Amino acid sequence: MAAKATDKTRAIFLNSPSNPAGSVFSTTALKAVAKMALERGWLIVTDDIYETVTYMDGKLPHILDVEPALKAQTIVLNGVSKSFAMTGWRIGYSAGPLHLIKAMNKVQSQSTSNPAAPSQYAALAALTGPQDFPSVMKEAFLPRRDFFVNDLKSIEGVTCVNPSGAFYVFPNFSAYYGKSFNGVPLKNSTDMAAYFLDQAKVASVPGVAFGSDEFVRFSFATSMEVIKEGMERIKNALAALEG
Repeated sequence: MAAKATDKTRAIFLNSPSNPAGSVFSTTALKAVAKMALERGWLIVTDDIYETVTYMDGKLPHILDVEPALKAQTIVLNGVSKSFAMTGWRIGYSAGPLHLIKAMNKVQSQSTSNPAAPSQYAALAALTGPQDFPSVMKEAFLPRRDFFVNDLKSIEGVTCVNPSGAFYVFPNFSAYYGKSFNGVPLKNSTDMAAYFLDQAKVASVPGVAFGSDEFVRFSFATSMEVIKEGMERIKNALAALEG
């Protein structure tokens, strides 16, 4: 991070657990980030949208737990989309220094006006009601994650890190780049994702969208039956490649 920073650097954006890889920043890593932010006066913007969707033991490390002195220069972003499976309600929220929140409000009020009232009441019910849903969701996600990762790793040439949070797998398919189907070569993650969609009828997101062209992202926020069927289609599609 120090090597990438310039005199124009003003903020550090954190997403832990992350999309697309489900990675979690360790306490050690967050301490290093906090030290740099304090020394250089950087703003910390921490996207905590997946904070309740974790598969690790113990409490999820957070930048403000690691270094409370950063509170005056940190903006926390969150919402109900992931923790309560309410993506369609479109409700998010933020907390941070008052002058920054006021500035954000000026921009937001002129761009989207305001969230729909029913969505706000639904979010209020989620945040103030029983809080057992995230744990129920994690219990359902965990076996799906384990199956998905293990089945991907069983494919020759494919590697995949076990995500510590969120509900995505981010396997590396670069060993198949250069192979072709009906004479058309697959050169990158965009080609691979399009091939999976066209030939296997499996939806994915090219890794290039996240800055990692060797990878393709899949979601396991679906049933185990759908995941198993999808994996069979992926395997068959890869087996059909030539070269």
